[in-house]
Amino acid sequence: MKNRELFEEAKGYLVGGVNSPVRAVKPYPFFTAKGRGCVLVDVEGKEYIDYCLAYGPLILGHAYPDVVEKVGEQLERGSAYGTPTLLEVEFAKKVVEHVPCAEMVRFVNTGTEATMAAVRLARGYTGRKKILKFEGAFHGAHDSVLVKAGSGATTQGVPTSKGIPSEAAKNTLLAPFNDKDSVEKILKKNDVACIIAEPVMGNAGCILPAEGYLKFLREITAEYGALLIFDEVITGFRLGLGGAQEYYNVTPDVTTLGKILGGGLPIGAVVGKREIMEHFSPLGKVYQAGTFNGNPLSMTAGYTTIQVLETSPVYEKVNSLGESIRKGVEEIIEDLGLSIKVYGIASMFQMYFTEEDVVDYSSALRADKDTFMEFQRGLLREGIFLPPSQYECNFISYAHDDRAIETTITTMEEVLRELK
Repeated sequence: MKNRELFEEAKGYLVGGVNSPVRAVKPYPFFTAKGRGCVLVDVEGKEYIDYCLAYGPLILGHAYPDVVEKVGEQLERGSAYGTPTLLEVEFAKKVVEHVPCAEMVRFVNTGTEATMAAVRLARGYTGRKKILKFEGAFHGAHDSVLVKAGSGATTQGVPTSKGIPSEAAKNTLLAPFNDKDSVEKILKKNDVACIIAEPVMGNAGCILPAEGYLKFLREITAEYGALLIFDEVITGFRLGLGGAQEYYNVTPDVTTLGKILGGGLPIGAVVGKREIMEHFSPLGKVYQAGTFNGNPLSMTAGYTTIQVLETSPVYEKVNSLGESIRKGVEEIIEDLGLSIKVYGIASMFQMYFTEEDVVDYSSALRADKDTFMEFQRGLLREGIFLPPSQYECNFISYAHDDRAIETTITTMEEVLRELK
């Protein structure tokens, strides 16, 4: 079956023909038949070098053999129990071992669930209602954080989705990322339960914290009695076993995890200091529950993935490849005299078609997203798959190699020459 034909059929059964809006690309998306290593294969048999990697979880690549084997073994033992398992305990011990702020863990099913629970926990712990988030930061699809939450939303103080009452978002305060003064002004005027921040903004492309900014957030939240929540759904186990908080040497009170933590299966987690975490039920009065919390398949995939990250040179390889692709693209841009900014860290990268530095959501919005999409479609025709949005991040896996990176850089040069 052809991708176009399948999309027309899908529109009769799935809203917009897809199950997540970022997949609704024009004129139609490709439909994946399988993934192996760093390659996706669509229903027409065309192969793509994949830098989406399911939007970040697959640091080992598609269908990593150890993960496939262990999940298969677990599936034969059962897919869900509704009772505690030994693996939940063993996996939690690994998370506590590696994540600096983690003294206790609550496993959930998605990043959205994790941030929703973390915000509720902060409010329950502090007795305060208001939270502060950064413009363009995405913390999942729940009401209190869908305010100026990336992907082109620009109206401050107004929910980015219909169906969210203004009352639900009135306690969500906004500040530009990397702006110290705006944060301090907000905390002076308001009793804030928490600041929730992506240490590296991965849902506005790839925006890095200014030097000392995360340390500033740590200090000012402590000064004003607010909790500091790092949303490391993307950066957790991506920048290293200890995530961004280890990389930048800044320890928050609470962290949300997801993506890589699940080894390619659905997962989320809230981790933090024992004193705070024990406010969750059944010990405390902050309710959180879920039928699939600690699901044995996700536990198995995630635990196996972390074991590979511990014992194999994954970070050495993917970070080196990340540096190679960023450097290669920058050399092309300089050679062609183009106004494009390249940002990234470790195995993450993104390009913005703009002359100005991208330091926050407003500057990201001023980049030429239409030209970016022409670039993305040009690469796609040549078998290179970047996420179809200026406001997503690109990722590299352990399955990528020098040849894949060289092919990608060469193809990027060809497409940029055509655009020029």
